[in-house]
Formats: sequence, C-alpha cells, structure tokens
Amino acid sequence: MIHAPAAQPPQPQVTHIAAGAPAPSSQYAGWRHRNWGALKGRADLVRAWRITYRAHDGLAREALVVLPRWYGPNHDPAIPLVISPHGRGATPAENAKFWGNLPALGRFAVVNPEGQGARLALYSWGSPGQISDLARMPAIVRRALPWLRIAPHSVYAVGGSMGGQETLLLVAEHPHLLAGAISFDAPTNMAARYSAFPELKWGLTIQKFARLEFGGVPRTHGDLYADRSPIYFARQIAWSNVPLEIWWSRADRVVVDQARESGRLYHAIKRINPSAPVVERVGWWQHTAEMHPFASLPLALAAMGLLHFEPPAAGVPV
Repeated sequence: MIHAPAAQPPQPQVTHIAAGAPAPSSQYAGWRHRNWGALKGRADLVRAWRITYRAHDGLAREALVVLPRWYGPNHDPAIPLVISPHGRGATPAENAKFWGNLPALGRFAVVNPEGQGARLALYSWGSPGQISDLARMPAIVRRALPWLRIAPHSVYAVGGSMGGQETLLLVAEHPHLLAGAISFDAPTNMAARYSAFPELKWGLTIQKFARLEFGGVPRTHGDLYADRSPIYFARQIAWSNVPLEIWWSRADRVVVDQARESGRLYHAIKRINPSAPVVERVGWWQHTAEMHPFASLPLALAAMGLLHFEPPAAGVPV
C-alpha cells in the first residue's frame, strides 16, 4: 500500500453567493446568533468515536464517527447518518473539522472514512472499491457501534473536492441507499483533471499519484478515468431520484474551470431529466471554502432537512 503525503484542508474565506442560492432568512440569522460560539468552535458539543473496518481489498482502515456529545449507549434516539468522504490527501480527522459542532446542532451522526483506492491510501479518486466501501458505511457503523441507531431512510452523503466526486458516484451507483446528497466543488471529469494537475502546487507529483492509482494516463487508459468521472454517470444521477445539491465556484483555483466540471454535470442532469431533484448553487469562493460551519454548510444541510433554524424546544439536548 502506498501512502501519499496528506494535503492540508483549505481555510474558509469570505464569499459571495450568486443569485439562486438560498438567501439567509431571519430564522437563519437568529440561529447563527444563538449558536455563534459553537459555530466558531468555542464550545465542544460533539464527540468522535474511532472505529476500524476492512476495505474492499482487505486492508484495515479507520473512520471517525462524530456524534452529539450527549449521544451514547444510554441515550440513543434514532438519528440520521451522513457519510462524508474526504478530499484528496486529507485524513478522517481533517475532514471531521469541516463539520465542527454541526452534528450536535442538527442531531445527526457523521462518519468520516479513511478510504482506500485501488493502490493509494487517501487518494482513492472514486475507485469502484472505495464507492462500494462508502455504501457499506451504515452497516460498518452499526457493527462497530451497535448502540447507535440510524433513523430509517435517513442516510445522506456530503463531501467536498474528491469527496464531492465520490458523493456523486455514490448517488449514481447506490441511489436506494441515500435520502439526499451534497457535493462541494467536485471534479467530474478525471481525464480533464489529470491534464490540469500541473497547474497546481506539486501538480507533477499529483499526476504521478494519479498514474499509480488509475493505472496509467488518460490517453491509454481512458476507460479507467471515465469509470471514476461523475459526468459519465449523468444519466444514472438524473434518474436516481436522490435530492442533490451541487455547489461550485467560479473562483476555484484547485478544480479549475468548474463550469466544465460540476456546472456541466448539473446541466447534463437537467437535460436528461428536467424533473430531477437537483439544484445548483454557484458563487465565488476559494476551493471548498463554503463547506464550513460558519459558511454555507448549514444552509446546504437545512435544505436537506438535517438542520432546523427554529429555536429548539425546551428540554431538547444540544
């Protein structure tokens, strides 16, 4: 197994959301005000449970399951589960930071799997085995934490960058698993991504990792790149009937030219099935910057019913 060096998660930046994105309501503003300390990480409302599982190739991998701090064997109501695949080179702990205290504020669980590609650790890039492992996450979590009760028909997938790519592939290949999905700044054409990697810092090294993971270059192994490219699964996504939010930025300097990546996928889905429950959120932000508790992640989750901005009823734990 080859371990590629981990990349640091991007830091959030001030952004402008274009017309068509959900406008912050007075309820949302009040919710942010009431929970500002938790959103900024000044309170610790969650607890992470480290579990292990066997990946598709038999290797032992880890996952972090983040739960509200009050949740445990003696207080275990049925709650939704979010599968959150990480971005390129990120660890489960780094991915969990994107969620902050939101699992407690929304009363749901998040599983952050380490993942395993065909050859590389942390650089799975939507390998078929990795997508199968993601689909097994509810069963893996139940087996590792038998007291955690997952609410019926309440499994979601949310990811950014490579994690967004894998979220889209999970929608395409396992639609009956999911009640909803959200992708942030996802690559959708891996052959195009391979060509664009040299524009990035350490881009030639990333290309080397891609050749190892995919088994070659797009010119000679195009089918292997297509098999991991959500754009080639547009028909499956369009008819999946899974509610889906596709967030992408015109200012992205990591997944460059997002109009030809996530934007093109959205329009392909709508051409195939105009009634598909898919929405597009477009704006100007740095790569995955909106996937943060004090950016637009709460709005995206609220659209899926995972967060509610009304004041909690008396006696409801947070």
